[in-house]
Amino acid sequence: MTTFVDRVELHVAAGNGGHGCASVHREKFKPLGGPDGGNGGRGGDVILVVDQSITTLLDYHHSPHRKATNGKPGEGGNRSGKDGQDLILPVPDGTVVLDKNGEVLADLVGHGTSYVAAEGGRGGLGNAALASARRKAPGFALLGEPGRSGDIVLELKTVADVALVGYPSAGKSSLISVLSAAKPKIADYPFTTLVPNLGVVTAGSTVYTIADVPGLIPGASQGRGLGLEFLRHVERCSVLVHVLDTATLESDRDPVSDLDVIEEELKQYGGLDDRPRIVVLNKIDIPDGQDLADMIRPELEERGYRVFEVSAVARTGLKELSFALAEIVSKARAAKPKEEATRIVIRPKAVDDAGFSVTREEDGLFRVRGEKPERWVRQTDFNNDEAVGYLADRLNRLGVEEELMKAGARSGDGVAIGPEDDAVVFDWEPTMMAGAEMLGRRGEDHRFEAPRPAAQRRKDRDAERDEAQREFEGFEPF
Repeated sequence: MTTFVDRVELHVAAGNGGHGCASVHREKFKPLGGPDGGNGGRGGDVILVVDQSITTLLDYHHSPHRKATNGKPGEGGNRSGKDGQDLILPVPDGTVVLDKNGEVLADLVGHGTSYVAAEGGRGGLGNAALASARRKAPGFALLGEPGRSGDIVLELKTVADVALVGYPSAGKSSLISVLSAAKPKIADYPFTTLVPNLGVVTAGSTVYTIADVPGLIPGASQGRGLGLEFLRHVERCSVLVHVLDTATLESDRDPVSDLDVIEEELKQYGGLDDRPRIVVLNKIDIPDGQDLADMIRPELEERGYRVFEVSAVARTGLKELSFALAEIVSKARAAKPKEEATRIVIRPKAVDDAGFSVTREEDGLFRVRGEKPERWVRQTDFNNDEAVGYLADRLNRLGVEEELMKAGARSGDGVAIGPEDDAVVFDWEPTMMAGAEMLGRRGEDHRFEAPRPAAQRRKDRDAERDEAQREFEGFEPF
């Protein structure tokens, strides 16, 4: 059964905002109580947070769909809906967040580092919040905005100072077990290590972490063996340690050729040329191993490598290796630029920035894109004429109608607000008047005279009543 997962595809969905409430205050002896509909609650966010106690992405491998809770709708009596609860997803230190195209969205390093993977939708305003001097009793409320959703990829890159690389059964697991308190699986067959092992080493006043990366073989950078699965775990290290087996039983292998093969795979993977290298000749406790180490050490030193002869079994040469690694790690840490306090940069929008754009497409359709117009459309109840009229007023005040005229739009042209896969399309009428003076009964707007039997019957009754009133006022008694 899989116990270590370092790459998963996760589908996250934030909570939807709650709908606003359209309500009128009703109380005895108060016939004109006014609107009292509350606002909807905000939808919950999906937030990734680094947790040092988490070492694998296994939970998300088994449950890849995660959703935050929705906001509650508003209620009458000016009662706002409850906000949705944020969904906190703990991830290991060193997790990289990517989109489906492979673009890096966030690099989460350090305990408590967070990233909002999906933002919850805004709650809709109730009719109490929409009331104004002209629109005293709105007969509508705004809908809650849908929460963001989508697929993201989580990749774990181990945060270690030192990475041990080499062929399978070169002795990397044995070496990390004697340098630190780590207890990896050790056996006399290849690919014993199937997951990266992490240990903490103390050398004098320096404390550093060391990672045992699963064995590499020729073609690892192209996906052969386990290499491609775990090469990402060496990207954050400060120093690479080549662990060479001086007592290999394979006739077609020798430590120098092993080093050349691993270096070629690291080169093909890319991004590791600037890391210092150290060569460790392991298993010198075996007589043939010591003889081979004495033969190849001069050649390796001529190439510029610092060479250490060790035996994980006899525990010889470990102290010198540990302090040499501590020295390199300390220099690398000192060379890193100091982290500066986060600077808050305020970038005000330009005076002429309308916040939207109008483009004409090949089929003659005019498309409006912008945060405000698209959000307003999503929050509009198109079954309510007054709500649609309110949307028309807002778009007109924003300058959408003026920009459509400049783009060459004429009466009857198709206009789409939003992206291609989720847009509202309508026929544009440039002469349409705007303003609260166009309102009729609650929930109606004179600009939208659609044939509605119930509304028409009310209008006929009102006309008959007005006619009877006029006849009565013109009657003269004898």
